[in-house]
Amino acid sequence: MTAWRFFPVEVRAIRRLTPTFLRVTFTGDGLGRFADNGYDQRIKLVLPLPDHGLERLPTGEDWYADWCALPDEHRNPMRTYTVRAVRPHLGEVDVDMALHGATGPASTWALSARPGDTACLIGPSADYDGVHGGVDYRPHDDADFVLIGADESAVPAVAAILERMPADARGEAYLEVPSPDDRLDLRKPDGVRVTWLARQGEPHGERLIPAVREATGRIVTPESARQELEDIDLDVDDLWDVPEEPGAGRLYAWLAGEAAVIRTLRRHLVAECGVDRRAVAFMGYWRQGRSEFIV
Repeated sequence: MTAWRFFPVEVRAIRRLTPTFLRVTFTGDGLGRFADNGYDQRIKLVLPLPDHGLERLPTGEDWYADWCALPDEHRNPMRTYTVRAVRPHLGEVDVDMALHGATGPASTWALSARPGDTACLIGPSADYDGVHGGVDYRPHDDADFVLIGADESAVPAVAAILERMPADARGEAYLEVPSPDDRLDLRKPDGVRVTWLARQGEPHGERLIPAVREATGRIVTPESARQELEDIDLDVDDLWDVPEEPGAGRLYAWLAGEAAVIRTLRRHLVAECGVDRRAVAFMGYWRQGRSEFIV
């Protein structure tokens, strides 16, 4: 029994939430066995090829290596998304997508998708009784305050995280989006404050970085010790670290978005403010100039 499986699906409904966010509802006979883990559960969305659909998609034990080995013209586009909602009793899964124009295969597909269009989800199997993986929001037991920083690529994950937080959770979330019209009505605990930061044509991080810096100035008690951080080369290294060991202190930080921005925020929290690095989950969901960063 494997933790993940292939779920052939088709589009049931499409709903434009804001100028940037689009919700795609998928349906399929197997989705009754799609595990509902909540939080920032990652999955793969595999898109059909013109003329060949999904018929060339490898599905065996070594499917990923086989997929990588295919010629470019035979390799189905595959992108990483967060599950927004699962309704096993209806055989439905919602995926919210941040659109950025017809500049990549996923955004191009989303802009033209219609009910009945086929795709494939690679996601957690409810028949597997172990840990599926792909959930990176894991606050340590002693944390009583959550700090979230994200751009539009991670807003769907943040929305799902907020919905699953305990009712007495406390924290602040800063969400940078392209436009004021991209604000969503999110369900969250009363003790968690969400601040929307409209970029309005400014560079990525222009609103998010100072907002998180200001928040840490209020939240974090100054420490005399500073932690050394390795220098991450974004052209070579993945900016992704979800600590396995529990951190110390009352704060837990979850940072996701454009890699250079997240690197800056992580360095501020850990190296400048002295937050235990084991209490900071940071994920470069994408990198400026690269179409797909998560693998």
